[in-house]
Amino acid sequence: MESVRAVLIDIDGVLTVSWKPLPGAVEALRRIRAAGLGVALVTNTTSRTRASIAETLAGAGFEVDAEDVLTAPALTAAHLAEHFPGARCALVNSGDIEEDLGGITLVDERPDVVVLGGAGPEFDYAALNRAFGFLQQGARLLAVHRNLYWRTEAGLQLDSGAFLLGLEKAARVEAEVMGKPSPAFFEAALARLGVTADQALMVGDDVESDVLAAQRVGIAGVLVRTGKYQPETLAGASGTPDHVVDAFADLPALLGLAQ
Repeated sequence: MESVRAVLIDIDGVLTVSWKPLPGAVEALRRIRAAGLGVALVTNTTSRTRASIAETLAGAGFEVDAEDVLTAPALTAAHLAEHFPGARCALVNSGDIEEDLGGITLVDERPDVVVLGGAGPEFDYAALNRAFGFLQQGARLLAVHRNLYWRTEAGLQLDSGAFLLGLEKAARVEAEVMGKPSPAFFEAALARLGVTADQALMVGDDVESDVLAAQRVGIAGVLVRTGKYQPETLAGASGTPDHVVDAFADLPALLGLAQ
């Protein structure tokens, strides 16, 4: 822990559930900042823009601004601009993220790329079948993330990763994934913080997409027993987290930070 200079933190299920702070999370983040550690809030959330996320968290007491937030949609936009300049993109997403997709051309017909965001009411048969048709016509498939589910106050909710699997199988294509667990996502966070992988720590509630994915690129991983954490998921995981703690509130102690 002595070599840690920056902390990558998932938001949903780690700092908050349904955007309400988890016990001790606000104070824990304050102590991490007070210790001079860099902070990046890394999230696959597709229902809000970076600015909206920062505003909501700040309103809940967290010391954050938009520059602290790295979202999968923002990384998706950067990837499209670099690798598919001028591409016509069809977006399937629940929530308004167009602000984070600045410069990307969104269309309803004849897209070059189908961008699959986060699931919600918009993921009905018509929308998915339309995307399937575009893929059959040769469009590329870009997924903001592969999350199968997330936790809200109402319990676990199905996410777009479940639909993504069906589209890939039906259209016989493989999606390019931008958000966690993509190595590019973690590398972008490290670059923003100006640290190397061995100087960073990733804290998440998803053992595969948050923790083990970070560990595969050399970042130490901490799994919290909040959010979508389930004992059976950890038991069946493809690897072992470097650390497991009850909640984000326990992170300062793990880092050896003074009260």
